[in-house]
Amino acid sequence: MSELQTEGLTFEKVWASIQEVSERQKETDRIIKENARQIGKLGNRFGELAEHLVAPGIMDKFNAFGFRFTRNSLDTVFKDPETRNTLAEVDIILESGDLVMAVEVKSKPRDQDVDMHLARMEVLRSLADARRDERNYRGAIAGAILTDETRSYAQKAGLYVLEQSGDTMKLAIPDGFVPREWTASF
Repeated sequence: MSELQTEGLTFEKVWASIQEVSERQKETDRIIKENARQIGKLGNRFGELAEHLVAPGIMDKFNAFGFRFTRNSLDTVFKDPETRNTLAEVDIILESGDLVMAVEVKSKPRDQDVDMHLARMEVLRSLADARRDERNYRGAIAGAILTDETRSYAQKAGLYVLEQSGDTMKLAIPDGFVPREWTASF
Protein backbone atom coordinates (compact mmCIF):
# COMPACT_ATOMS: atom_id res chain seq x y z
CA MET A 1 0.00 0.00 0.00
CA SER A 2 1.14 3.53 -0.74
CA GLU A 3 1.79 6.09 1.95
CA LEU A 4 -1.27 8.11 0.90
CA GLN A 5 -3.59 5.18 1.23
CA THR A 6 -2.30 4.31 4.70
CA GLU A 7 -3.29 7.75 5.93
CA GLY A 8 -6.76 7.43 4.43
CA LEU A 9 -5.93 9.65 1.46
CA THR A 10 -6.41 8.50 -2.06
CA PHE A 11 -5.49 10.13 -5.31
CA GLU A 12 -9.18 10.83 -5.91
CA LYS A 13 -9.58 12.65 -2.57
CA VAL A 14 -6.47 14.75 -3.17
CA TRP A 15 -7.64 15.60 -6.70
CA ALA A 16 -11.10 16.57 -5.42
CA SER A 17 -9.48 18.87 -2.83
CA ILE A 18 -7.36 20.52 -5.51
CA GLN A 19 -10.47 21.06 -7.67
CA GLU A 20 -12.31 22.60 -4.71
CA VAL A 21 -9.43 24.99 -3.97
CA SER A 22 -9.27 25.93 -7.65
CA GLU A 23 -13.00 26.81 -7.70
CA ARG A 24 -12.66 28.86 -4.52
CA GLN A 25 -9.72 30.75 -6.07
CA LYS A 26 -11.78 31.56 -9.16
CA GLU A 27 -14.52 33.03 -6.96
CA THR A 28 -11.95 35.01 -4.95
CA ASP A 29 -10.44 36.38 -8.18
CA ARG A 30 -13.92 37.42 -9.37
CA ILE A 31 -14.61 39.25 -6.09
CA ILE A 32 -11.25 41.04 -6.21
CA LYS A 33 -11.87 42.14 -9.79
CA GLU A 34 -15.34 43.47 -8.93
CA ASN A 35 -13.99 45.33 -5.89
CA ALA A 36 -11.27 46.93 -8.02
CA ARG A 37 -13.91 48.01 -10.55
CA GLN A 38 -16.07 49.56 -7.82
CA ILE A 39 -13.10 51.38 -6.27
CA GLY A 40 -12.17 52.73 -9.72
CA LYS A 41 -15.71 54.05 -10.19
CA LEU A 42 -15.56 55.73 -6.78
CA GLY A 43 -12.24 57.37 -7.70
CA ASN A 44 -13.78 58.67 -10.93
CA ARG A 45 -16.71 60.12 -8.96
CA PHE A 46 -14.30 62.01 -6.69
CA GLY A 47 -12.59 63.38 -9.81
CA GLU A 48 -15.95 64.48 -11.23
CA LEU A 49 -16.78 66.18 -7.94
CA ALA A 50 -13.48 68.07 -8.05
CA GLU A 51 -14.20 69.18 -11.64
CA HIS A 52 -17.64 70.48 -10.61
CA LEU A 53 -16.03 72.51 -7.83
CA VAL A 54 -13.51 74.07 -10.22
CA ALA A 55 -15.41 74.67 -13.46
CA PRO A 56 -18.15 77.15 -12.51
CA GLY A 57 -15.99 80.14 -11.59
CA ILE A 58 -12.66 79.34 -13.15
CA MET A 59 -12.79 82.03 -15.85
CA ASP A 60 -13.62 84.65 -13.23
CA LYS A 61 -10.71 83.48 -11.06
CA PHE A 62 -8.20 83.89 -13.89
CA ASN A 63 -9.79 87.05 -15.29
CA ALA A 64 -9.44 88.68 -11.85
CA PHE A 65 -5.66 88.40 -12.44
CA GLY A 66 -5.86 90.23 -15.77
CA PHE A 67 -6.56 87.39 -18.15
CA ARG A 68 -9.26 87.89 -20.77
CA PHE A 69 -10.74 84.43 -21.16
CA THR A 70 -14.02 84.45 -23.03
CA ARG A 71 -14.59 80.76 -23.67
CA ASN A 72 -14.28 77.56 -21.68
CA SER A 73 -14.74 73.92 -22.59
CA LEU A 74 -15.01 70.87 -20.36
CA ASP A 75 -13.62 67.39 -20.99
CA THR A 76 -11.99 68.19 -24.31
CA VAL A 77 -10.50 65.31 -26.29
CA PHE A 78 -7.63 65.95 -28.73
CA LYS A 79 -7.26 63.40 -31.50
CA ASP A 80 -4.64 62.67 -34.10
CA PRO A 81 -6.07 64.19 -37.29
CA GLU A 82 -5.02 61.19 -39.39
CA THR A 83 -5.59 58.15 -37.17
CA ARG A 84 -8.33 59.67 -34.97
CA ASN A 85 -6.58 58.13 -31.95
CA THR A 86 -6.93 60.09 -28.73
CA LEU A 87 -3.68 61.91 -27.94
CA ALA A 88 -4.78 63.98 -24.94
CA GLU A 89 -7.76 64.72 -22.76
CA VAL A 90 -8.07 67.98 -20.85
CA ASP A 91 -10.56 68.62 -18.06
CA ILE A 92 -10.97 72.36 -18.69
CA ILE A 93 -9.78 74.53 -21.58
CA LEU A 94 -9.94 78.33 -21.24
CA GLU A 95 -9.45 80.47 -24.33
CA SER A 96 -8.88 84.09 -25.21
CA GLY A 97 -7.70 85.65 -28.44
CA ASP A 98 -4.03 84.83 -27.90
CA LEU A 99 -3.92 82.34 -25.00
CA VAL A 100 -5.13 78.83 -24.23
CA MET A 101 -5.07 77.57 -20.63
CA ALA A 102 -5.30 73.80 -20.11
CA VAL A 103 -6.43 72.88 -16.60
CA GLU A 104 -6.01 69.39 -15.14
CA VAL A 105 -8.33 68.67 -12.21
CA LYS A 106 -7.62 66.01 -9.60
CA SER A 107 -9.17 65.43 -6.21
CA LYS A 108 -5.65 65.16 -4.72
CA PRO A 109 -2.96 66.02 -7.28
CA ARG A 110 0.44 64.39 -6.89
CA ASP A 111 3.80 65.15 -8.46
CA GLN A 112 3.14 62.45 -11.10
CA ASP A 113 -0.03 64.30 -12.12
CA VAL A 114 2.04 67.46 -12.61
CA ASP A 115 4.51 65.51 -14.78
CA MET A 116 1.69 64.01 -16.82
CA HIS A 117 0.14 67.44 -17.35
CA LEU A 118 3.48 68.85 -18.51
CA ALA A 119 3.71 66.01 -21.06
CA ARG A 120 0.09 66.70 -22.07
CA MET A 121 0.99 70.35 -22.65
CA GLU A 122 3.73 69.26 -25.07
CA VAL A 123 1.16 67.21 -27.00
CA LEU A 124 -1.27 70.15 -27.11
CA ARG A 125 1.46 72.48 -28.40
CA SER A 126 2.44 69.95 -31.05
CA LEU A 127 -1.17 69.64 -32.21
CA ALA A 128 -1.51 73.44 -32.23
CA ASP A 129 1.64 73.75 -34.35
CA ALA A 130 0.21 71.26 -36.84
CA ARG A 131 -2.89 73.51 -37.14
CA ARG A 132 -0.70 76.64 -37.39
CA ASP A 133 -2.27 77.90 -34.15
CA GLU A 134 -0.07 80.79 -33.00
CA ARG A 135 -1.68 81.23 -29.59
CA ASN A 136 0.44 80.63 -26.50
CA TYR A 137 -0.45 77.74 -24.22
CA ARG A 138 -0.22 77.65 -20.43
CA GLY A 139 -1.19 75.03 -17.90
CA ALA A 140 -2.80 74.79 -14.49
CA ILE A 141 -3.42 72.09 -11.90
CA ALA A 142 -6.51 72.21 -9.69
CA GLY A 143 -7.29 70.06 -6.70
CA ALA A 144 -9.42 69.76 -3.61
CA ILE A 145 -6.49 68.59 -1.50
CA LEU A 146 -2.94 69.72 -2.27
CA THR A 147 0.19 69.07 -0.28
CA ASP A 148 2.68 71.91 0.11
CA GLU A 149 5.20 69.80 -1.81
CA THR A 150 2.95 69.24 -4.82
CA ARG A 151 1.84 72.89 -4.88
CA SER A 152 5.49 73.98 -4.88
CA TYR A 153 6.44 71.36 -7.48
CA ALA A 154 3.67 72.50 -9.84
CA GLN A 155 4.52 76.18 -9.44
CA LYS A 156 8.23 75.56 -9.98
CA ALA A 157 7.26 73.74 -13.19
CA GLY A 158 5.42 76.90 -14.29
CA LEU A 159 1.86 75.70 -13.74
CA TYR A 160 -0.81 77.79 -12.08
CA VAL A 161 -2.37 76.12 -9.04
CA LEU A 162 -6.01 76.29 -8.00
CA GLU A 163 -7.05 74.73 -4.73
CA GLN A 164 -10.03 74.23 -2.50
CA SER A 165 -10.70 77.04 -0.05
CA GLY A 166 -13.93 76.58 1.86
CA ASP A 167 -16.72 76.13 -0.65
CA THR A 168 -14.83 77.63 -3.58
CA MET A 169 -11.55 77.32 -5.43
CA LYS A 170 -8.81 79.89 -5.03
CA LEU A 171 -6.11 80.89 -7.46
CA ALA A 172 -3.12 82.32 -5.66
CA ILE A 173 -0.20 83.43 -7.76
CA PRO A 174 2.87 83.70 -5.53
CA ASP A 175 5.35 86.57 -5.83
CA GLY A 176 8.02 85.73 -8.38
CA PHE A 177 5.92 83.06 -10.11
CA VAL A 178 6.89 82.68 -13.75
CA PRO A 179 4.34 80.73 -15.80
CA ARG A 180 5.68 78.32 -18.37
CA GLU A 181 4.51 79.13 -21.85
CA TRP A 182 4.33 76.74 -24.75
CA THR A 183 4.75 78.91 -27.84
CA ALA A 184 4.45 78.23 -31.55
CA SER A 185 7.49 76.60 -33.09
CA PHE A 186 6.78 77.10 -36.77
